[in-house]
Amino acid sequence: MTILFAYPDNEKQAASLVKEAGYEMGAIKTHHFPDGESLVQLETDVKGRDVILFCSLDHPDSKAMTVMFFAQTAKELGAKSVGLIAPYLGYMRQDKRFHEGEAVTSNIFAAFISKHFDSLITVDPHLHRHKDMNEIYTIPAKVVHAADAIAVWVKDNIENPVLIGPDEESDQWVSDVAKKAGVPYTVLTKTRHGDKDVEVSVPEIDKYKDHTPVLVDDIISTARTMMAAVKHLKEAGMTGPVCIGVHAVFAGDAYRALEDAGAGRIVTCNTIPHLTNAIDVSDLIAQNL
Repeated sequence: MTILFAYPDNEKQAASLVKEAGYEMGAIKTHHFPDGESLVQLETDVKGRDVILFCSLDHPDSKAMTVMFFAQTAKELGAKSVGLIAPYLGYMRQDKRFHEGEAVTSNIFAAFISKHFDSLITVDPHLHRHKDMNEIYTIPAKVVHAADAIAVWVKDNIENPVLIGPDEESDQWVSDVAKKAGVPYTVLTKTRHGDKDVEVSVPEIDKYKDHTPVLVDDIISTARTMMAAVKHLKEAGMTGPVCIGVHAVFAGDAYRALEDAGAGRIVTCNTIPHLTNAIDVSDLIAQNL
């Protein structure tokens, strides 16, 4: 039987997956010394077993060494294979050298994960210039899409919805969810002047005045894009929209700022532990194991 280990703070999601997949839950102990170094201890015997680490890779810099220590230790202790389930996969945005001398971190991080693990499963990574994970990962890397789970949640919880993408990049997420949910959708246009300075076009949504607006995006990070969209939707006479994100990054005060901007409700998938987690993607991951 495969053993699934949960990185600290990922226990709840891992427990759901163990139940769905019928795996054994492994025990892992981590310790951080005063000088910043880390220690990992596998408390479950892995010899001859297939092993998987469940670790969402938000804040990847603080997790990378521990993740590497886990993989290498499992192999040294005789694990048959060592896989990684990273519902959120960091270092996907920097996929080209925008300025002279910059690191192309998506490629470097992919090489790091590929070196230490035998397989990878993730949920809706931020693929932009890379069209497929195998362009940068040299191990089997499977992508799970959250659209089915989001569509079910929308149908079960929102009356007369219209799905709205806050910018052009969100079109791929919104159109897929709308199709699966059988509801209309539209996408706003965005002009970014800086990291926290975003201008969103006034939407032409007169025909959706009686609908419940539902903003959908893959990542809610600074939330500035969604905040701008919320503002323009309210100025257009619509109610405070339900804001749905696949990944609850919420950098800094983003969550509180989005609430204060007038979001009707904020909902995310459980790819990153957060109080907004209302959409469980465990069964979708289990189907792809």
